[in-house]
Formats: sequence, structure tokens, C-alpha cells
Amino acid sequence: MSPVPFREALRFWLKLGFISFGGPAGQIAIMHRELVEQRRWISERRFLHALNYCMLLPGPEAQQLATYIGWLMHRTWGGVVAGALFVLPSLLLLIVLSWVYVAFGDVQWVAGVFYGIKPAVAAIVLQAVWRIGGRTLRRPSQAPLLWAVAIASFVAIAFLHVPFPWVVLAAAAVGALGGNRWPDQFRGGGAHVESSASHGPALIDDHTPTPEHARFGRARLALVVAVGAVLWIVPMALLLAWQGGDGTLAQMGWFFTKAALLTFGGAYAVLPYVYQGAVEHFQWLTGPQMIDGLALGETTPGPLIMVVAFVGFVGGWTRQVLGPDALFLGGALAACVVTWFTFLPSFLFILAGGPLVEATHGQLRFTAPLTGVTAAVVGVIASLALFFLRHIALPVPGGPIDGVALAIAAAAAIALLRFKAGVIPVILACAAAGLLLRLGGLA
Repeated sequence: MSPVPFREALRFWLKLGFISFGGPAGQIAIMHRELVEQRRWISERRFLHALNYCMLLPGPEAQQLATYIGWLMHRTWGGVVAGALFVLPSLLLLIVLSWVYVAFGDVQWVAGVFYGIKPAVAAIVLQAVWRIGGRTLRRPSQAPLLWAVAIASFVAIAFLHVPFPWVVLAAAAVGALGGNRWPDQFRGGGAHVESSASHGPALIDDHTPTPEHARFGRARLALVVAVGAVLWIVPMALLLAWQGGDGTLAQMGWFFTKAALLTFGGAYAVLPYVYQGAVEHFQWLTGPQMIDGLALGETTPGPLIMVVAFVGFVGGWTRQVLGPDALFLGGALAACVVTWFTFLPSFLFILAGGPLVEATHGQLRFTAPLTGVTAAVVGVIASLALFFLRHIALPVPGGPIDGVALAIAAAAAIALLRFKAGVIPVILACAAAGLLLRLGGLA
């Protein structure tokens, strides 16, 4: 197959930045459909191998997966472009929505849209469970241990509230042990054979040699680490020189660097830490404002951790980081600072660790633990689906069940799973339904 021109890849990554709704599960489902099933830029097994690595890292796994695939196809700049375009549309939208929120004090005009989109998000997550689970777990009789890992992970996250890192470590340990004792169950790939037969060969196929730029080298690793250190130190030094260590922007840079290193398990795992720091300690915003920001983050494209841009904007606005006559610019600057320090580690993890990961694909002693992690991810995504369904069914804890929202979720799930409708048409239809229901006083 001919290599994908960089311009064509650029158009896709830009498109993905605007359609990446549904949190990590929905975003991974979109990338799988586009890159594995339709465009055939990467094979099923190579896609899942990269996803397994991204799931082990702190940070937004879907954005890191886009960075990884972009890097694998078009070197460092390909990864930087793919990862940046995954984030930038969301950042721009959140700056605008945050400005509307703080300037006018009311986001009721989008309440109807929110009402319809939330059930669609739940349906997208259910679709991801179906897609990724079907390709990872195979039949229970073929891989009972993988099913056990998935079910145990679901119970641990959804009901026992076990921290996500422990779930990942336990799944990796089961994979390592199981790969030695029952290698056939942990070879990974799921329905890979059938998928390859129906979609044809991929540009980056199972046995495609690792490109030269993706091979490990100590000099290259040292260069990536050095550049990453400079990209963190220089902005932080400028902020410290400008406003001092007690300045709001410097505090945000340091705080969200720490938050970026704690985001194992996605945004929901780190949100309590962000809430504690941003609301209770620094008081950049209030508790109700944080909840409203989460609603905005849920209904814009990009990773859910982009809610930190809302936190940054509101904090920059209320603290008047550029003075009372430049509230919007101060908020926008704070949102950009927060986004920079939150996502910089993600790029470094991929560009530094990617060559090591590429060196292990196809080697069972390395892939078996990652296959165990993939099975755990199915259970984790299922727990996320349950979380969303609870959230839309009982918007007020202890209140009545919202049957209308559940009906929208069911209709969206049927459209996605039964009729193979596209994610964006489903989101738009649900948003329109929610808006009409709210305007009509029916929801």
C-alpha cells in the first residue's frame, strides 16, 4: 500500500479534533472505525498494542493514541500534529463557552442541548464496550481468563471503588502469568483474523517492519527528554519571572503538571484531585462552577480532562491575571497555560516510550500483560457506561427516574449498534431532540 501523504493525515487529525465526542471510549471507537476498519492505516493488532501502552500511562489515552499513530506514520511532527489537533478545537470551544458562562452568568441556552447529548454519550460508550470487547475477549470458551479479568475489573471499579492503577497492575500481572501458562488465551487480537479478511491489508500491518524513526536509540531518547525538559522549564521560568511563585499562572502551571502525572484511569480518576486543589485550596472557582465546567467538558469534543481549560479560564478571569481591563485575555491565557502543562507530559511519554513499545509487538512475553490490560479496559469502559446511565437516569440523587433521557439513550444505542449510524449524526439528532424537549417543557 502507498504511504499516506502528510496532508491527507493532517486533514483527518483536524476532522478528528472536531468529532471526538464521547470521552475516551467514544474517541477510541471513532479512531478504530476510521483507522482500522475504513481507512486501513493500521491493523487491529497494532492498534490494540498501541492502545494497551496508552492505557498504562497517566494522561488522556485517546489523545495519546492519536499521537502514537501520527508519530508512527509521520515521525515526530506527525505525532505532534495529531496530538495537538486532538486538543485545540476543544480548547477554543471551551474558551468561548467559558467566556459566555462567566460574562453572562447563565448557560441555560445550552441546557437543552446538554440534555440530549448526555444520553448519546452513554450510548457511544456502550458501543465502545461492544466493539472493543468483541475484538478483545472472543468467546468465553476460548478465553475464560480474559473474561474473568474484564468482569473483575468492572466490579472493582464500579462497586468496590478500587483505584484504577491497582486494576491495571493486577490485570498486567494476570496477563504475565497467564501468558506463560495459557499462551493461547493471551495472544491478543480477538477477532483479528476475521477483521483482516473483511477489510484487507493495512498500511501498518501485523508484520510491517518498524520504520527507522520508531526504533529505539539511547541518543534519541536523551534528545526527547532534554527537549521536553526545556519545553517545561522555559515557560515555567517565564511565569515565575513575570508574576513570582505566588502568581496565579505559575501556581496553575505547577499544579496541573502534578495533575497530569496522576491521571491514571482518565479524567474521572483525577477530578477529585483537581477539585480539591482548584476549589478548596487555591479557590480559583467554586464547587457549582466546577460542576458546570464538567458539563461543558462532557459535551465538547476532545478529552474530558479538557475541563481543566474551563478551570484555568475561570481562575484567570476571577484573579484578573492581566488586570481588570483584560478579563477575557487573562482567562484565555490561563486556559492556554493550564492546557500546555497538562498535555506536555503526554507527548513526552509517547515520543520517548514509543520506540520501546514498537520493539515488543508480536513478542508474547511483552504482549500478554498488555492483553490482560486490554481485557481490564473492557470492564473499565463498561463501568463508565454504567456511570453515565446512572447520571442521566437520576440527575438528582434520590429523585425520580428520568425516563425521557433513558429513552433517548436507548434510541441512540439502537441507531449505533443496530443500524450502524455515524457518531456525529446521532449526537446532532440527540442534541436537537433535547433542545426541542426542553423548549417544549417536556424535559
